[in-house]
Amino acid sequence: MNVPQALPEDTALLQEMVRTRDAEIHNKDLLIEKLKHQLFGMKRSRFGSSSEAMAQLEMKLEDAEIAAASQKPDADTAPAPEPDNKPKRRPLPDHLPRVDAIISAGESCTSCGGRLKPLGETVTEELEYVPGRFQVNRIIRPKLSCAGCETIHQAPLPSRPIERGRPGPGLLAHVLVSKYTDHLPLYRQSRIFAREDIDLDRSTLADWVGKSAMLLEPLAEAIGAHVKQGQAIFADDTPVGMQAPGTGKTKTARIWAYVRDEVPWNGAGKPAAWYQFTPDRKGHHPEGHLSDFKGWMHADGYAGFNGLYEKGAVQEIACMAHIRRKFFDVHATQGSDIAAQALERIALLYQVEKEIRSQPPDKRKQIRQEKARPVFDDLELWLTAQLPRISGKTPLAAAIRYGLNRMKKLAPYLDHGFTELDNNTAERAMRPIALGRKNYLFMGSERGGQSAAIIYTLIETAKLNGVNPQTWLTDVLGRIADHKINKIDELMPWYFAQNNAPESSLETVKA
Repeated sequence: MNVPQALPEDTALLQEMVRTRDAEIHNKDLLIEKLKHQLFGMKRSRFGSSSEAMAQLEMKLEDAEIAAASQKPDADTAPAPEPDNKPKRRPLPDHLPRVDAIISAGESCTSCGGRLKPLGETVTEELEYVPGRFQVNRIIRPKLSCAGCETIHQAPLPSRPIERGRPGPGLLAHVLVSKYTDHLPLYRQSRIFAREDIDLDRSTLADWVGKSAMLLEPLAEAIGAHVKQGQAIFADDTPVGMQAPGTGKTKTARIWAYVRDEVPWNGAGKPAAWYQFTPDRKGHHPEGHLSDFKGWMHADGYAGFNGLYEKGAVQEIACMAHIRRKFFDVHATQGSDIAAQALERIALLYQVEKEIRSQPPDKRKQIRQEKARPVFDDLELWLTAQLPRISGKTPLAAAIRYGLNRMKKLAPYLDHGFTELDNNTAERAMRPIALGRKNYLFMGSERGGQSAAIIYTLIETAKLNGVNPQTWLTDVLGRIADHKINKIDELMPWYFAQNNAPESSLETVKA
């Protein structure tokens, strides 16, 4: 969650901050207008290679608009005037079914107790998506006049996900899941909606996504806190492109995943995935993410994690899957008999893991000591003996050296039943990012990447708990605006699953 910046007491410094902020906003507005102009030009000549360039420009503009919409407004700064070319709000299509909800102010005057008589009504229309169809929710609030004192009474408009916005929570959830689970860029979603005679501009959808991310950020942070309460977590990161301001090029940013999964040993903690976005891969980022975590962390050999290990609160467990992959590659390319034997020995360790799945930690530790430790120790001795027999410059020698080095960091898994043999849990959490990366190509800005991390946190945590993300996010977006921050745990997907078991399970959805 973003921490508000402390304002200086010096008037000159405060004025300089305002001027700097105004300049930043102005530069962002200029970028968006420049991209819109380029996009307009490309749309006038849709043929040949320009169509691919146009799609990239659509997604670049999309992310810039999401980042702008997800920026928290400064309470001390006057709202910027609406741009002249902002898309105009059009009437909702007449062909969509209407669902009326009447909110009455009551039958008697709260001032004098007199009887209320009808005076008129206010109708607010909200575009909603119910899986498989659109509908318009009409929120009707009758205006009533007191027969005694002529006081006007009308019930207040209920809180909605986007203040003064038109989308219902189900439609917002549908847009988020379509973009971050089904990997549909917003400009494609806009075209899909157009086939239903629903005119929703890409920039409108981008505004919805940005504002939804800002609204959901406290829940994502609560999931992160839950992840860090575990005894052991899984960590990994993957590269994503990010637009470098002023260069017209992209640079390599990162999305990090931290996962808590106690299902293999029937732990009490619910599974959850927490994603973070950073503009680079410097080690101070994971140090900041996990500054309040104490426990074991499954990870690869990335040197940027060393700062965490050196402080002592986080203890490293290496990954056997990475070791195995080295030998698999050598065997696949060279047919090495030594690599084949290494794979066979590693397979014995995985057989033990299959046997102890769902067992309590003490039982897992006992069986590992009896069956896995002899295999593990023998593998280490055997690899040490093979190394002098082969050329030190071969890929096989490199695989052996890597394996011996990482096995020293992997050995603690044998002594702790709540740990795992590999880091595949974190690697699975990275698959949605890899799939999405093929579609959105790059992040338009750091704030756009942060918005993506927030939504990925919610969607992937829901999936880990067997909860339909669309159903759960619809419920959350309908309630979070009025929900007390000290009761944020009541919005977690596992809490939703307990209270909506038949409707929320993925098995039910697939059926």
